[in-house]
Amino acid sequence: MNRNFLPLCKKDMQDRGWDGVDFAYVIGDAYVDHPSFGHAVISRVLEAHGFRVGIISQPDWRNKESITEYGEPRLGFLVSAGNMDSMVNHYSVSKKRRRQDAYTPGGVMGRRPDYAAVVYGNLIRQTYKKIPVILGGIEASLRRLAHYDYWSGKIKRSILLDSGADIISYGMGEHSIVEIAEGLDGGIAVEDLIYLDGTVVKVKDLNSVYDAVILPSYEKLQKSPKIYAESFYEQYRNTDSVSGKRLAEPYGEHLYVVQNPPSGPLSQLEMDDIYGLPYMRTYHPSYEKAGGVPAIAEIKFSLTSTRGCFGGCNFCALTFHQGRVIQARSHESLLKEARILTEEPDFKGYIHDVGGPTANFRQPSCKKQLKFGVCKERQCLFPKACSNMEADHSDYINLLRKLRNVPKVKKVFIRSGIRFDYLLEDKDTTFLRELCQYHVSGQLKVAPEHVADEVLDKMGKPRHEVYQKFTKEFTDMNLRLKKKQYLVPYLMSSHPGSDMKAAVELAEYCRDLGYMPEQVQDFYPTPSTISTCMYYTGLDPRTMKKVYVPRSPHEKALQRALIQYRNPKNYDLVIEALHKAGRTDLIGFGEKCLVKPRRLSRKKLNAKRR
Repeated sequence: MNRNFLPLCKKDMQDRGWDGVDFAYVIGDAYVDHPSFGHAVISRVLEAHGFRVGIISQPDWRNKESITEYGEPRLGFLVSAGNMDSMVNHYSVSKKRRRQDAYTPGGVMGRRPDYAAVVYGNLIRQTYKKIPVILGGIEASLRRLAHYDYWSGKIKRSILLDSGADIISYGMGEHSIVEIAEGLDGGIAVEDLIYLDGTVVKVKDLNSVYDAVILPSYEKLQKSPKIYAESFYEQYRNTDSVSGKRLAEPYGEHLYVVQNPPSGPLSQLEMDDIYGLPYMRTYHPSYEKAGGVPAIAEIKFSLTSTRGCFGGCNFCALTFHQGRVIQARSHESLLKEARILTEEPDFKGYIHDVGGPTANFRQPSCKKQLKFGVCKERQCLFPKACSNMEADHSDYINLLRKLRNVPKVKKVFIRSGIRFDYLLEDKDTTFLRELCQYHVSGQLKVAPEHVADEVLDKMGKPRHEVYQKFTKEFTDMNLRLKKKQYLVPYLMSSHPGSDMKAAVELAEYCRDLGYMPEQVQDFYPTPSTISTCMYYTGLDPRTMKKVYVPRSPHEKALQRALIQYRNPKNYDLVIEALHKAGRTDLIGFGEKCLVKPRRLSRKKLNAKRR
């Protein structure tokens, strides 16, 4: 296998002695050959199976010639919008254009279009009429069936239809992309590849589709938020490779989008093989003049230990993308990668993270999952820990101990999310002790998200008393270790279920904690999450009960201002919010008050003087 970057242009291809490529891979990101980047993993996996892949990075979508760099590929085009959904990449939750794109050379914004996967797919289809087009990546994965689109405020069709593509490889994609490639290489027409796990296809009728659950039609979804909520929850219940059913979504009388069951989780050997492929572990050298690719800084000295998450946060799309079954790399694989990191010229002795979606998940939550699949209507940790769950940190502890002893490693940090409720379920406190003793540098970031139990219920998070118990145990452990270390809580405002009363409760918590977060994350309705379904429909799809949803920009500003009540710029908003909540008792000079009695803002004062 050629240990070098994959071709980024025709000259690179010719330098390898190739007269063409099997797949041209169109990506919305800069080309970064690192296993934290989806395009690197998929292209290296295909390369390992004998396929030639050429990268077309951030093509000019206004020019058809930009995707003809290698001519017509032998087997097809692969398309990914990038490591992030292009709309999240471009816009804040308030729909304001972001200033920087961390996945573009020099951080320059505007090198990819909005709805990138759709635009790239149509660009290819306009140029090559019959070539197979395969969508992948998170943008396609989370838009694979009809979905609520926050930026347009509409229910959109499956991205498969709007992009003109033939098939979607959803989820992480290693299994399905190889099966697609081998099918095409074996002479099977792309329209006949309708049976592969981990794919979404389109068919004219259901004669060739068996055992499918028929979802409501796109037309019905557009007309009824209630029907949309029911359809979404049916999809949510079928996200497991063992228990998941085939789903068919009708579009008119003669078109169906069919989602095949998810691909099975990777074995440990497969995980090790994938992360052991010959990545260059950095961005393409052609980007050096522009200042490199900013996103590499976050992951260059971090180790991906696991995939999947059984935490089940309702605002997170991991259930739809990586699934709920934990897949873990071996200690040997991670130690080998750690030794590679220590040989980098700019390695300072610090491994920044060892984790995944949730750092302290290193095994499936229970033994039943591998045989029967994850529970369709029960969560492992919500509303409280399942009695079948096995909370055990011993493997993670042993891994961290080995990494601490790698030559040239001074410190191993844990910066991925820690599920504190899972930690508390482990009766052995060794992990908490070693976490505080070796893996925290003054502050540990955790994500309680809120303190009002009615909001936490809509988030799929544990009750506030669980976080309070964790803070006590964390504090007590640091006292025993004679360390001064603190928790930094991530907080979210304006999530479905959060009314002004709940927002005030969160502000009071910040007051009592003596903590004012510099940044507060407003809930962001991204495709394929339970929380986004609540935001659009006003219904909790798990129960079909009504949910209060703060939607207006002004109400969101009021809730956010309450959390940051100490900021003088928020004074007028805080006053208004407290009046709306009926909590004017918090305006005054007492130690429990959030703000002092009203004073006119400068703007209003100047207007009054005039």
